Amino acid sequence: MTNPTDHACINGQRLNPESLMMSYGYTPAWSEGAIKPPIFQTSTFVFRNAEEGKAFFELAYGLRQQGPDEEMGLIYSRLNNPSLEILEHRLTLWDGAEEAASFASGMAAISTTLLALLQPGDVVLHSEPVYGGSDFFLKNVLRKFGIEAVGFRPTATPAEMRAQAAAIAPGRLAMVYVETPANPTNHLIDLEACAALARQYATPDKPVRFVVDNTFLGPVFQHPLRHGADVVLYSATKFLGGHSDLIAGAALSSHALMKEIKAMRTFMGTMCDPNTGWMLMRSLETLKLRMERAAQSAQVIADWLRAHPLVERTHYLTHLEHNPAQQDIYQRHCLSPGSMISFDIQGGEAEAFRFLNALRLIKLAVSLGGTESLAEHPATMTHSDITVEDQKEMGITAQMIRLSIGVEDPQDLMLDLGQAFEAVGVPQAVREVAEVA
Repeated sequence: MTNPTDHACINGQRLNPESLMMSYGYTPAWSEGAIKPPIFQTSTFVFRNAEEGKAFFELAYGLRQQGPDEEMGLIYSRLNNPSLEILEHRLTLWDGAEEAASFASGMAAISTTLLALLQPGDVVLHSEPVYGGSDFFLKNVLRKFGIEAVGFRPTATPAEMRAQAAAIAPGRLAMVYVETPANPTNHLIDLEACAALARQYATPDKPVRFVVDNTFLGPVFQHPLRHGADVVLYSATKFLGGHSDLIAGAALSSHALMKEIKAMRTFMGTMCDPNTGWMLMRSLETLKLRMERAAQSAQVIADWLRAHPLVERTHYLTHLEHNPAQQDIYQRHCLSPGSMISFDIQGGEAEAFRFLNALRLIKLAVSLGGTESLAEHPATMTHSDITVEDQKEMGITAQMIRLSIGVEDPQDLMLDLGQAFEAVGVPQAVREVAEVA
């Protein structure tokens, strides 16, 4: 395969990612002139001769250095596949990464990356809240491998984070892991402060990696690598896939770190499959259009929710005037508030459930970032394996409802939300206050 960067410029002018999503990394002449790359649905690849097979394996297993003009040859689809190579070239464009790897799921990307970069005795300092699956992996699965996870609360200042890092035994801190915006609270983490913390505790013998789950804003609206992150992770199921019809993940980083991550992917077998890779390439062509439309609608809906009498509080990235520190992070890191909204309904779990059960256009389902709008109850669904006490510390309440806004007409979505509020009626707590008054 030729160098994909050969087609990234016109008259010396670098093209934008949304323009390159249709062609980058692929030449139609490779496939009888097909405008779109085919699905390379194959498990193995034929070598032209035994010497070529030997050379390919020497590179794959790191038995020798790669030549300046030498490319990694195709061996077996657990190691590499043309469908995935084209996809991974395109994934690098939004984040400005040197290299990318695609995975069978977001959790495959997270688990493979962490296992590749950590070892027994290490400590991971991580933000809270994070997605429930990530929380369980950090606190329960890594423990089985002798790796400890230490969380810092959403209210932690950079100084408090430094104090937590200082309390970790010397030489044990190996990773700062954050999810920002946080699922489901939309809480923002200061990427530059975390990058500085990782550099402060890194030594030549013990690097401290800074890893960011950027799923909520996706590669269009936030670029963690540009703010000091070493690795950025995605559940590609969400915005990158964006049609609720595939499961996938992605990791992006430098060539050096991706070599470690891809080696672990090879031996764990957590790679994406060629058909899913092809579907992701299709979705990448409309990524910016979908995300921008959903974000425009979400802004209208979030403002409408904030003014609704049955909403106690909205958690949305342009509703941060009450929190200057969060507003500052948003202005420095984010290019858009995105399309994820959480809000606290008046009442509690009963009112939240009545609201969710009454929705008609918006679907009651987990996941996010698809073309259709979804609603869920984090406390009893995506984050149900976190104790109630810890949920409260993280800002997750029984009143909280999470919305993923899709590409439907926003007026229709508000019509549905409005009739769902009507079905809730007046919460008991509100009635009691009114009676006292």
